[in-house]
Amino acid sequence: MAIIVGRDFEEHLSNLRKVLEKLKQANLQLNPDKCNLFRREVSYLGHIISAEGVRTDPRKVAAVKEWSQPRNVHELRSFLGLCTYYRRFVKGFSLIARPLHRLTEHKRPFVWTEECEVAFTSLKEALTSAPILSYPDPDKQFILDTDASHAKVGAVLSQEIDGQERVIAYW
Repeated sequence: MAIIVGRDFEEHLSNLRKVLEKLKQANLQLNPDKCNLFRREVSYLGHIISAEGVRTDPRKVAAVKEWSQPRNVHELRSFLGLCTYYRRFVKGFSLIARPLHRLTEHKRPFVWTEECEVAFTSLKEALTSAPILSYPDPDKQFILDTDASHAKVGAVLSQEIDGQERVIAYW
């Protein structure tokens, strides 16, 4: 699968021409029945990709919203697995999820605490209201905000675009 994008229609056409030319040079063909051309957005691997950036697919993260409190390590690992897949959309993911990850440690008794409940609720809220992550613009200045303590290290990469600071990535 190939997703060919552009910030506007002209750039999209230019990029599409380049890809088609490379395919022609390699003597490769596309099946027209499997091509979706000139789409404003595409759903791909649980993400919605558009000219604005990448966001979580609401149909996929809807499961997070409805997830009931885990009753054992197996259920918690399933929840954390889904959340971890979307971690790049959550500022401070590791710190938020830390109490839940502690519960999955080997030989640790599964005791659901208030701290676990807060982490569980916070992750659900963060994932169901995740931002659109913008594409980097190499012609604009990058902003890197970092935060480090004995417990965690985090960073936010962003750029000012059209007078607004837009997040590109969280770590």
